[in-house]
Amino acid sequence: MDGTPSVRIASASFTYPGGKAGVFDVSLDIAPGELVVCIGPSGCGKTTLLKLIAGFLPCASGRVLLDGEDVTGVAVRERQCGIVFQSYALFPHMRVWENVAYPLRVRGVASGERRRRAGEMLEMVGLGGYGERLPAALSGGQQQRVALARALVFKPRVLLLDEPLSALDAATRVSMRDEIRRIQKQQNIAALLITHDQDEALSLADRIAILRDGRLVQAAPPREMYDRPADGFVAGFIGRANLLDGTAAGPDAVDTPIGRLATAGHALAEGAAVRLLVRPEKIAPVRVDPAAGAPGENDFAVRVLHDRFFGASREVELAVGHGFLKIDTASREDITHVHIPREAVQFLPVA
Repeated sequence: MDGTPSVRIASASFTYPGGKAGVFDVSLDIAPGELVVCIGPSGCGKTTLLKLIAGFLPCASGRVLLDGEDVTGVAVRERQCGIVFQSYALFPHMRVWENVAYPLRVRGVASGERRRRAGEMLEMVGLGGYGERLPAALSGGQQQRVALARALVFKPRVLLLDEPLSALDAATRVSMRDEIRRIQKQQNIAALLITHDQDEALSLADRIAILRDGRLVQAAPPREMYDRPADGFVAGFIGRANLLDGTAAGPDAVDTPIGRLATAGHALAEGAAVRLLVRPEKIAPVRVDPAAGAPGENDFAVRVLHDRFFGASREVELAVGHGFLKIDTASREDITHVHIPREAVQFLPVA
């Protein structure tokens, strides 16, 4: 690999009629073999970004490069992008192998070669014996595999997947995540996957790109984005989060609605506005002996508001002081107090 990204989006913008929705000054690289998952609220520009790469929409400004070639003004077909849609878009009257071979057919590949390559792709996606069937005879997951094979059969420059798993049931969706990941890595192809599912993004991505109002807020590996979100929006969108607004109260403390929190040392002036992040799994239920006097550092009395049991874990919402906390815990015991470690308290930019 020479270091050239398979996909480079350079300050790309596109605005829909009306001037408010679209994508604005987005820059993003996708390396060969890398899977980038793009997430964000509805209308944030995820699918618009995919369409700019594929050529379905023109850039109003900026550029799109594939394998170092500027394709900003190039037609869809010449860009050589493999695309998998949410709806599968299979031809119902064509047999499975013919669906897979269709991109080769429109490129003028000979019939025998089309069938051979379609057969190889069906083997790769685990459908080696299904070539003569019609799409209606397949399950949703099998149809999605056919769509994936069709997108890859002509050796595209990039694989674009627009919410490919949203129509599947939960169990099939999980297994197809693993299949997409396996096949994409095996092909060593750059891929952009659009989804609204946070779990899908965290479990699939090499990097997550999160959009808000058409702008790229952060692009980072899943663990980095979860552990070090760029701001409160990212923290609240990726996983569950406790976001606490308060004021600095000395070099290692903050006053918040739940009470005074001891934190790592900071250089904020006393009284400065602060926004904090505490992930729910970092907060632990504790036993506090009333006879022992005042609670320990960052120990808080709580009242349970909602308790959702998921077998191996619970998601509990608590009233604390004049505020609220969410915690994730495996404890089965009644919760009367919780402890927040200093190191679990993160400072975020103030909105």
